[in-house]
Amino acid sequence: MIHEFKDGYVKVEHHHGVTTIEFFHPQSNSLPAKILDELAQSIHRAGNDEETKVIILRSAGDKSFCAGASFDELIAIKNEDQGLQFFSGFAHVINAMRTCPKFIIARIHGKCVGGGVGIAAAADYAIAVEEAEIKLSELSIGIGPFVVGPVVERKIGISAFSQLAIDATLWRNADWARRKGLYAELHPSIESMDESLSRLADVLMHSSPRAMEEMKKIFWKGAENWDKLLIERAAISGRLVLSEFTRQAIEKFKKK
Repeated sequence: MIHEFKDGYVKVEHHHGVTTIEFFHPQSNSLPAKILDELAQSIHRAGNDEETKVIILRSAGDKSFCAGASFDELIAIKNEDQGLQFFSGFAHVINAMRTCPKFIIARIHGKCVGGGVGIAAAADYAIAVEEAEIKLSELSIGIGPFVVGPVVERKIGISAFSQLAIDATLWRNADWARRKGLYAELHPSIESMDESLSRLADVLMHSSPRAMEEMKKIFWKGAENWDKLLIERAAISGRLVLSEFTRQAIEKFKKK
């Protein structure tokens, strides 16, 4: 099943107990509101599907895994309500991944920025290639990693999260991300990554669904209030994105 939009798509495929959810956007796999909404819904549906034993989350192409928020949509936000609605899209994706009773494996084939780092952190197991650098660039455009903050901090700790959040223009290499716990595995090639991905998916496909569901509850213990927390964080970003600083910063980025 494929859900196509003006630019990009979300594609869902099911094969022998494995549901693969793939997203694409021509601007480095950035995430406009419609793709965010469909991602959240697709994850929710797969989680409730009795035939699905494990979920693989990936993006298309061979460059960036995810460039985060869509600059075109950020610059189009006119008021706080629109800002809240847009950033809530990231909250809904993270919460869908959190509450999904199935393990989610993320296939990270390239660079992650902002919300892309949040998606990698929300995955239960992330497998990446050595070129998969990361950056939380939000502060550099006048906002901050408010919505993705809790899930990134949960995965890599407050110290590593604050380093990413403060130095918002510095790329951290994939080995840094692995050592901090964001990536479970690093591979020298796409082929090696996909072999490992297939192996793990096969193992999980033959594991106890009930045991995996109970394990996931334990892994996410302490995040039960995120339905409220992440929306509150979205409201902060929704206010800050209206500032003149942010408007000018986004325009500069778009001209690069």
